[in-house]
Amino acid sequence: MYIELSWWQVAFAALLILVNAAISVTLKLGLERSLLIASVRTCVQLVLVGMVLEWVFRFERWYVVVGLGIVMTAIAGWTAAGRSRKKFDGLRISCVVSIWASSWLVTAFALFVVLQENEKWYQPQYAVPLLGMVLGNILNGITLGLNAMTEGLTMRRDQVESLLAIGATRWEAAREPVRQAMATGMTPIINAMMIVGLVSLPGMMTGQLVSGMEPMQTVKYQIVIMFLIASATALGTAGVVLLTFLRLFSKDHQFLAGKLR
Repeated sequence: MYIELSWWQVAFAALLILVNAAISVTLKLGLERSLLIASVRTCVQLVLVGMVLEWVFRFERWYVVVGLGIVMTAIAGWTAAGRSRKKFDGLRISCVVSIWASSWLVTAFALFVVLQENEKWYQPQYAVPLLGMVLGNILNGITLGLNAMTEGLTMRRDQVESLLAIGATRWEAAREPVRQAMATGMTPIINAMMIVGLVSLPGMMTGQLVSGMEPMQTVKYQIVIMFLIASATALGTAGVVLLTFLRLFSKDHQFLAGKLR
């Protein structure tokens, strides 16, 4: 059992954003317009998603679930590329491919192996939330890893080019920026795993508790989710970093620094 919320109750909760507005006005941060836009977008986007999910849950066809997954993945890849502080040709393709391969591989593992007792692998109740949670967390890892890679190469340009000039291979020259980018991309999920359950309860676990699921069942689900997210983040970050490496270094072991802008 769960408490069914009315729109009036949601409106009361929305009033809490006035706290943010008051702080912005008091400290003259100038964030009132951004807060208003963000609040409106939050409501509109979530209501639209709710309407789509109601239809998807009712229709329950594999091609509908896959189609929704494709749209979600494309948006995540496009967003990750947009967050990159430096651009280069093929950036969006690299982000979309990395996010698609890692998120769909891990989600497929969850649906076909971990949740194999499920009657239909495409059951929206499981497929859509799992993919959504994985995508959301991969997005952060990939963005951080991508920025660390491009900025690391920019800062170490002289060192990288010097190594290439004395005969080092492109991998030997770029190895340190690649390592740092991978570590940067994976750090947030490692930190989250360190404190999960101690400092905060994850959103999925909280939702399941509110809906009346037994606490130990929510714990099992959350453990599965954390490991799915961790592996997907590692795969996605590795993918985008390596694809960036291939874009910025030629087969002749030259650093194509001019591609970064």
